[in-house]
Parts: sequence; C-alpha cells; structure tokens
Amino acid sequence: MPREADVVQAIVLMADTLVDDYDVIDVLTGLTDRCVNLLDVSAAGVMLVSPQGELRLVASSSEAMRVLELYELQAEEGPCLDAFHSGEPVGHEHLSTESGRWPVFSVAAVKAGFRSVVALPLRLREKTIGALNLFSVEEAPMADANAVVARAFADLATISVLQHRASAEAQRLNQQLSGALTSRIIIEQAKGVIAERRGVGMEEAFLRLRGYARNNRLRLTAVAQSCVDGTLDSTARNL
Repeated sequence: MPREADVVQAIVLMADTLVDDYDVIDVLTGLTDRCVNLLDVSAAGVMLVSPQGELRLVASSSEAMRVLELYELQAEEGPCLDAFHSGEPVGHEHLSTESGRWPVFSVAAVKAGFRSVVALPLRLREKTIGALNLFSVEEAPMADANAVVARAFADLATISVLQHRASAEAQRLNQQLSGALTSRIIIEQAKGVIAERRGVGMEEAFLRLRGYARNNRLRLTAVAQSCVDGTLDSTARNL
C-alpha cells in the first residue's frame, strides 16, 4: 500500500504544479526522477520535438542517461525515436549487441549498463510531441501496474508541455494585442495634433500621417509617436 500511496502523491503533486506558473524543464526533470523511484527502472529521459520537427533531449534522470539519449539522436535510431515517429509505445525490448531493432544504439546502451527499455510517446489525440524513455539494468519486463503508471506519467508530461506552450502563446498574443491598442492610441493622438496644426479633418490627418510613414519607409506608430512628442524631423513640418 505505501507504494500506491507514493504513486498517487506523485501524480497529485504533478497535477498541482500545472495549475500554477511552472518551469516545464523542471517539471519534466522531476518526472524522470519519479519514474526511477516508482517504476523499478534504472533511468528515464524525455525528448520533445522542436518547431523544426526534430527531437531534442530536455530532461534525464542521470548524466549517463543524458549521454545515451544524445547518442540515440546522433545515431538516428532507438526506442525514443520509434515511439515518437510511430505514435505508439515501444514495448519491453531486450538490448543486445548482436541483433535487434537498434544495432548501433544497443551497443552504446549495453556499454552504459542497460539491458532493457520501454518507450512511450507523449501524445494527445493525433498530436505527438515527444517521447519518454525508461531504461533498466535488468532484462525483466515491466510489471503491468508499473506500465499503467508510466502511461499516466507520460500523459501528464504531455499535458504539462502543451499547457506551457498554450500559456506562452496566449501571453505572446496578449502582448501583441496590448501593443496594437497602445499603437492605436498614439496614432489617434498624432491625428489630433496634425488636424489642429494644419486645420484639416481627422481623415485627412491620418492620410498625411500614413503617407509620410510609407514614403519614408518608417513604421506608422514610430512616426505618430514622434509627432506627438514633437520630435518629428524638421523636413516633416509640412505633414
């Protein structure tokens, strides 16, 4: 029962993290540590796909694991890559230097002391964003109960990454919207300055402002700000 309680506590702690501001790399590193502590595996690592579509190592439970994962990427073969590209779990595989699915990678894995591996895709519906590697120094297959927990950990990792990306995108969009609204206020102020100075209507004032910016290849907001500040170049006095 104590182990089940530890598993539940680990999942609750990860879920609690996702309702607050968090460092996704820290979350995934903590995930690899929990995998080692709770799943009877010797090492764990997480890879995520970059915007260019290439896998990158982002978290590992040990330095030996980090080096091996980097070698997997360099060799362009291994469980993490298979799980990512197929979108399906790579079941328990014995690592052998003589034969197997990954002849080059397996040599490095065995040399590092590992004898078996399980890899799970980080997937939400049709979108696969990475993979979780679980290595063991033993050849025994992963227990069914551990496999269920590993799947839960992989799902939580997927949610944490996607939520972080969505939050970053929302923040970027808010900044863009805020900037656009601020720019609009400055432009309206500049229109008022030009309209009063030249005795023209607001529409004409905007056409002059926009025409000057285009003719001089300047940003409209920058010209408007200079107009409001009174720092516009003297050659633009006839604006």
